Amino acid sequence: MEKNKKIIPALSALLTVILVCLVSIWVRYGQRVKSYECTNYAMGTYVQQTVYGKNAQAAATAAAKKIGELDNLISWRITDSDIYKLNQASGSDWVKLDARTITLLQKSLDVAQKSGGAFDPTILPITSMWDFGGSNQHVPAKTDISRYLKYVNFNDLRVNTEDSTASLKLHYMAVDFGAIGKGAACDEAVAAYRQAGADCGIVAVGGSVGVFGTKADKSAWHIAVRDPRSTETQSASMGTIDLASGFVSTSGTYEKTFTENGVAYHHLLNPKTGYPENNGLISVTVVCDNGALSDALSTACFVLGKEKGTALLKEYNAAGIFISTENKVFVTDNIGNSFKIANKQYNLIDNRVK
Repeated sequence: MEKNKKIIPALSALLTVILVCLVSIWVRYGQRVKSYECTNYAMGTYVQQTVYGKNAQAAATAAAKKIGELDNLISWRITDSDIYKLNQASGSDWVKLDARTITLLQKSLDVAQKSGGAFDPTILPITSMWDFGGSNQHVPAKTDISRYLKYVNFNDLRVNTEDSTASLKLHYMAVDFGAIGKGAACDEAVAAYRQAGADCGIVAVGGSVGVFGTKADKSAWHIAVRDPRSTETQSASMGTIDLASGFVSTSGTYEKTFTENGVAYHHLLNPKTGYPENNGLISVTVVCDNGALSDALSTACFVLGKEKGTALLKEYNAAGIFISTENKVFVTDNIGNSFKIANKQYNLIDNRVK
């Protein structure tokens, strides 16, 4: 209870920031178009929705329910969730799982394989030691990282789609969907909008955004790309992406950080080293037609770096924006003219990543 008392004021402040930021993210409709806005909490963050049409409220309500259900399935922190059960059975039994969990495990393994392990869903043994955003965030001892790094291996996560079961080969292995769950939540919301008959809508879950349908004026949705130099209390955008449909996810060094002995650490860990990846990038934004993929790919591309990350995006027909520590911005050629820089401190490099 004491921990919750400390967290609630911080979450309230974060909600205020999110609400202000979303004003710049979403293009407003005219007053004649019926809309419904709501905010919920799931996936360890706030879920903000704006839905349009006569079925707007029903669609938003259904989306919030679907996201809550997904959270209860895939959060390793929730006792009796699918992932909790899978982690508890590591090194022993195969576990029967919900079809939605199986689908997300498969998608995670696909990205893990194609990224060469830059994205790895079995990273929990390491992320739990760092405890970013928790009450005990700290730099783990090198001996501890060395000891548990061998349990981070997506090849030892096995999925049987025929009977909807999965298993972790070794004791101490564990799955963490923190780098794919918020994008998957956007998938659930967009599916709910479609099923409920909403005209269109937009949902933001942490660093992931999903849009559905065509606006009344036929214009594109304007999605803000967060300025990685801004703070949680004074967040701002560095540019915008015009999006007709699809999903956008951003992974940046600003998301979860702490400072120890004068050194700043961010939460984007390299699964092969167990330490925050420092390759000259501070932010990667990915645009594609699937929320879970956009989320996982943004993490994978951050760890891989610009060149290898771009090659990975090509395999998924996804677009990307890479921002360096020197404020240089590199974009993939398939992003076209949809991305525009609004903050003059950032420089778009002309020789686009092909």
